[in-house]
Amino acid sequence: HVAQGVVLGKGTALLRSYVEAAAAGQAGSLALAEWGGALASDLQAAYQVVCGALEVLAGPAAKFLEELKGVVEANQARRKPKIAKGARDFLPEQMAIRERAFAAITGVFKRHGAVGIDTPVFELRETLMGKYGEDSKLIYDLADQGGEILSLRYDLTVPFARYVAVHNVGNIKRYHIGKVYRRDQPQMNRGRFREFFQCDFDIAGSYSVMVADAEVLKVLVEILDELRLGSYEVKLNHRRLLDAMLQIAGVPPQKFRAICSAIDKLDKEPWEAVRAEMVEEKGLPGEVADIIGQFVVLKGKPKEMLALLTAPGHPLGEHPESRAALDELAKLFEHLEAMDALGPISFDLSLARGLDYYTGVIYEAVLQGANVGSIAAGGRYDKLVGMFSGKDVPAVGVSIGIERVFAIMEAHEQERAKAAGKPLRATETEVLVASIGNNMQIKRMQLASQLWSAGIKAEFGYKPNPKMGDQLNYAFEEAIPFMVLFGDDELSKGVVKVKDIDAKTEDVVSTDKLVEDLRARLASKRAAAAAGGGAAASEAAPATPAAESS
Repeated sequence: HVAQGVVLGKGTALLRSYVEAAAAGQAGSLALAEWGGALASDLQAAYQVVCGALEVLAGPAAKFLEELKGVVEANQARRKPKIAKGARDFLPEQMAIRERAFAAITGVFKRHGAVGIDTPVFELRETLMGKYGEDSKLIYDLADQGGEILSLRYDLTVPFARYVAVHNVGNIKRYHIGKVYRRDQPQMNRGRFREFFQCDFDIAGSYSVMVADAEVLKVLVEILDELRLGSYEVKLNHRRLLDAMLQIAGVPPQKFRAICSAIDKLDKEPWEAVRAEMVEEKGLPGEVADIIGQFVVLKGKPKEMLALLTAPGHPLGEHPESRAALDELAKLFEHLEAMDALGPISFDLSLARGLDYYTGVIYEAVLQGANVGSIAAGGRYDKLVGMFSGKDVPAVGVSIGIERVFAIMEAHEQERAKAAGKPLRATETEVLVASIGNNMQIKRMQLASQLWSAGIKAEFGYKPNPKMGDQLNYAFEEAIPFMVLFGDDELSKGVVKVKDIDAKTEDVVSTDKLVEDLRARLASKRAAAAAGGGAAASEAAPATPAAESS
């Protein structure tokens, strides 16, 4: 029964009416409230009818679901809109930060000769399955849309491997920036979303040992240095070292990946919790887990760790698989030292990377003291392309966790803006064209057009006769570095006034020298911003092609 005084919503009322009609055998002939004295057999028969009516694939339910859908959609207009769980909107000032981050990252990619590609945001489900270990449960599956079983891409690496196989690519150095999707439990404050961007750099093809791996790590170090996010380290390990470590400890081969997945949690959980998972959930003997525990505590500077692990009598130095991996790492460290990229590297035996497709060196970048998890990760995957083509193409790459980078950059820029007493900029406007007096809008348009043609970012204001106070306030609020001012007096003399907002100075400049004067001022601003360094340097005075060419 429905409690007296309770008003059912349209959808609930429709559902109740549908169930009552199905139970009665004819629409509306018997209300559920009226069958209290019915025989048990009648109740059983009514129950069976209701169950059949609620079978989603049955004919009667189809019409009901269509009606219910109409009620739900009709109610949507009155509901307060919200963002889907694990996703977010970007405000204009956040978009400005994102664009600067993308520009800095893409600049590094291109500096190393990489080419850009793109792939569909969805793939055949069979393309993605079996590549992510226990994380495969986080893949978003799509409804059948005409005979193909599809899923949203989980990362950019597996689609890249499929791309290489489909297009029969031999050697390629590529970058790819795109959105990926994971049906994870979001932690928005730690940069974990269900929809997020990844920025990938990969090198596919056969090259000398560890040469491509070294350049990928060099790219990662350059990006983190350029973004100036704070102190960081790049944890590094080798998949064959992990396998040898597990074999020495006595882990059955069929449990290697499951135990690696547990080890991969050591950056988030203490050893006691990871050990408990190995023993209680994955059935590993306690003494075997304890041997693993003796290995995973080892970490340090690359060459010092190499010397420790290759010392006479060390089990990893004497095991043939791990010895081969250590020889590769010795070559890698030599290459990284030559490229001045060894400093941030930490050789860490607790790094496992739970993805199934890694076959060689693996790495993960973390900010020290930031509590946001890894901000980049990658490794070598020599067998992934072969899963699609039957022909192995060696490959190695890195993925930048750009959402976490955004959050850190946003916090840093808010701090800088607050310290400078300025707002966080959403635009890159360099000059506000302002006027004194009436009927100046056409002249402001003409002057703004002249600046645009010269590659200078300018605005002119939409009010026909704006007050000077409003124009000044807008320049302050948007942190526009320069104003160009004029009135009837300046126009009659063929001059304008150029106001430097930060320096609080004002100079008279001839209109035919205005572009040249502004370019010089903007170049000076950029030089001062660059002295502060980092990807955020462009915030004060973004570069323009025309200004750079002058």
